[in-house]
Amino acid sequence: MEWSDLKLFLAIARSGTLGAAARHLGLTQPTMGRRLRALEQALGQTLFQRTPDGFVLTDEGHAVFARAERMEEEALGLERELAGSGRGVTGFLRLSSSDWFGIHLLSPVLAEFSAAHPRVVIELLTDSRLLSLSRREADLVFRIAPFTEPDVISRKLLHVDYGLYIRKGGEHPKAGKGGGARLLTMDEAFGGMPDVAWLKRMLPEAEIGMRSNNRDVQAALCAGGAGLAVLPRPLGDTIAAIERVDLGEPPPGRDTWVGYHRDLKRLQRLRLLLDLVIDRLAR
Repeated sequence: MEWSDLKLFLAIARSGTLGAAARHLGLTQPTMGRRLRALEQALGQTLFQRTPDGFVLTDEGHAVFARAERMEEEALGLERELAGSGRGVTGFLRLSSSDWFGIHLLSPVLAEFSAAHPRVVIELLTDSRLLSLSRREADLVFRIAPFTEPDVISRKLLHVDYGLYIRKGGEHPKAGKGGGARLLTMDEAFGGMPDVAWLKRMLPEAEIGMRSNNRDVQAALCAGGAGLAVLPRPLGDTIAAIERVDLGEPPPGRDTWVGYHRDLKRLQRLRLLLDLVIDRLAR
């Protein structure tokens, strides 16, 4: 039994299909199928029930899954501990943040850090998924939700004010109305965002013009005259083609949190980057 095949098994169990697991691991689907069959033969057990909707763990599969997760956690813990003891300002750091935050707030700080520490390679993932710090999907995560994981060290980094924007020179709507106005808002997957509810309350007669989960896309559409958009002020205030609309009450702001796994607290390159981020952005 090979540990690498157990990693493959975990990927299939978590994703539910060979195709999704293959994409996650960077392998081909036939390779995934072949190695899964080899693992089942080595164990003498059928680990998955093949159904039209995907792969479902058998009772034997559930038993293997529980132990394989513990093996994975030990392996990742060893990797984090060794990484945390590194002393040279070299190596790799993977960061995760939202798209607009990465572009407009993080990128200038990362450029400054790179100039000071050119041997540190930084990978910034602008992704709406909540990446796992325990599984080292990211080393440093910036997000709008507090961290609740017991093995994560975190702090509130800053509060971001938001504003309602329209193309410069456009007709400003009045609070409590909004008839004839078109809104550029989040897609339905993010319909629970505070600014979506605020727009419905403040401009009940306005219509949805377009949806996007990308704030930069919303800003570009707003600048093009496609409608009103709620944007983070560090983004909206920098765009000359749009202006803020005052409805007597600003949209709700959001707090941004930063977190990393406790095993990396001695990692010098992470500490240096975090100190710079806090110095430049914290408020």
